[in-house]
Amino acid sequence: MVSKAYQLEYDGYWREPNVGGMSDNSGIYCVYSCVFNASEKTVTLKKVLYIGESENIRERISSHEKWDAWKSKLTSGQQLCLSAALINGDADRRRAEAAMINKHKPPCNTEYVNAFPYDQTSIATSGKNGLLDPNFTVYRS
Repeated sequence: MVSKAYQLEYDGYWREPNVGGMSDNSGIYCVYSCVFNASEKTVTLKKVLYIGESENIRERISSHEKWDAWKSKLTSGQQLCLSAALINGDADRRRAEAAMINKHKPPCNTEYVNAFPYDQTSIATSGKNGLLDPNFTVYRS
């Protein structure tokens, strides 16, 4: 058994109109429903809707096929909000993404929600990691 551990420091939050400001680097991103307070310039996160990975986060988000699915989960007054953590290497990025999905079970993800195909994987999240478990371990299922 080859266990792995990842430290994911999330940066964000980008509301839907501002996703062009997201990193063009490799990493994992989270899509949330949120409420924006314009006078205080703050967001209140409501729910993790989707977790994904990409070699180029900004490019992936801008052309993502699930925008309609994400928006269908919003209630009145909510909008989409995103955060991202940089991580290099295709295999590591996919494994960390799978662990995040398996732990948090976002409603717009299907793969990895009920099964985890990797050996023991530990994740520590920090930064703009609202609604994400800061420390957890997922096991092959």
